[in-house]
Amino acid sequence: MTTGPMTATLTELLARPFGTVPDMIAHAARRRPGHLALIMDDRRVSFQDLDDMADHVAARLQRDGLAPGDAVAICAGTSIPYVALFIGALRAGGLVTPLPPSASAGNLSAMLENSEARWLFLDHASAQTWANGDPRAQSLRRISLDESDSALPWSDWLDTGARPTPVDTQPDWPFNLIYSSGTTGMPKGIVQPCAMRWSHTQRAQLNGYGPDSVLLVSTPLYSNTTLVAFLPALALGATVVMMGKFDTLRYLELAQRHRATHTILVPVQYQRLMDDPAFDRFDLSSFQAKFSTSAPFGAALMAEVQRRWPGKLTEIYGMTEGGGRCELEAHRYPDKLHTVGRPASGHDIRLIDENGREVAAGETGEVVGSSSAMMRGYHRLPEKTREVEWFDANGKRFIRTGDVGRFDEDGFLILSDRMKDMVISGGFNIYPSDIEAELAAHPDVRDSAVVGVPSRRWGETPVAFVVLRPGATCTADALLAWVNGRLGKMQRLATLELVESLPRSEIGKVLKRELRAAHTLRQGALP
Repeated sequence: MTTGPMTATLTELLARPFGTVPDMIAHAARRRPGHLALIMDDRRVSFQDLDDMADHVAARLQRDGLAPGDAVAICAGTSIPYVALFIGALRAGGLVTPLPPSASAGNLSAMLENSEARWLFLDHASAQTWANGDPRAQSLRRISLDESDSALPWSDWLDTGARPTPVDTQPDWPFNLIYSSGTTGMPKGIVQPCAMRWSHTQRAQLNGYGPDSVLLVSTPLYSNTTLVAFLPALALGATVVMMGKFDTLRYLELAQRHRATHTILVPVQYQRLMDDPAFDRFDLSSFQAKFSTSAPFGAALMAEVQRRWPGKLTEIYGMTEGGGRCELEAHRYPDKLHTVGRPASGHDIRLIDENGREVAAGETGEVVGSSSAMMRGYHRLPEKTREVEWFDANGKRFIRTGDVGRFDEDGFLILSDRMKDMVISGGFNIYPSDIEAELAAHPDVRDSAVVGVPSRRWGETPVAFVVLRPGATCTADALLAWVNGRLGKMQRLATLELVESLPRSEIGKVLKRELRAAHTLRQGALP
């Protein structure tokens, strides 16, 4: 897309069949060059400065040999250079691969290998905890975003003053490769096409984003939760206030100081804000809209947020893979807080049975969805891609969610269970099988099961139940410390219990619901 004359309005640009985030940022820089694009700590960056930095990044990547579709990996904390790199890599036609620093070293290595990245941008922390010990990471072109001596410093690498060769980005080109928290034993890279991100940008205007908006984000830039709001907001000319790490008091101070109009948070962050005794002392009257995604949002908590915090509140249900999306406008439907809302405009959501047939109205089935915002597939994993695809009688492609639900009489989707045993902690996906595999590596462990239990702090937190081998002397505390030392930060167990046996069904399946219920009953209050 070319941005067109400066007289083009934002509405006219968004009405085009296809456009790109970098081009939209260039347009914002031409129309309002001095308007603030980014605020982080004491640093402020205008749209003109951001556009220039993105140009310098794109030019240097092209000089380094980047061709359209080449992967650029980033494993670092939130920073302004991170944003400039993201936009610049896209401008050069690159595929951005944001890796989660909180993942285990083994999973990060698997992600990097799968991505086929030729560049790795990192910070000191990521270098120390993972990259310095990974042969493939060491073989790549490495640049340090925080100017540390872990790699070539960002300022030495950046080609200041240079301008890139224009690239005619196509809708089906890969935009980014996201590894859904990096917690699976075999990480699956979700390839999101440029058309998918453009549909997010077009939708953002409906959510009230615009040149006078101020978006406050506190979730990391490698998360799709962040990107679905962050990138469209910038594309529409909004100011984005970034936090390197979430802290309730700091969040409230920033919201009041910068007169934030929009925010996106995971449910546990809302819980922590509601629990902060200082919450009601801050002026949050500037808020127009708040969004939540990535984990179940309890009805009671949603009602409390709506009561105490000005502005609209919308829960978003969907997947990083795309497909179906539901929206629950809590401010409009206070009697539907037990649902995840109705399908968004242009989103086709259906329910199917175990044989892939659509269920009758009112019946329960697996949720599948189709829309203009859908992944191309899992990178280099065609079999896994086929497993999550479903086609209707007319050949229309849908993405399977693995969630089970039903529609009520008003068309609101009620989720009844997750088909997978995934634990959602702090908005991140944790797969119990990964933790169970680590426990199995201990010589004293005969059997184990990991479940998610309710947590006020995290929403859910993983707990392990372990059966020791006869004669084993390992204690629960010692085993907990051992396995947590082998897991990624977001995977670590809250508690480990030694049990004589695991409850199983007649066919030998562990009855995790019984373990979860028994643990919750014993614990009482949420941890």
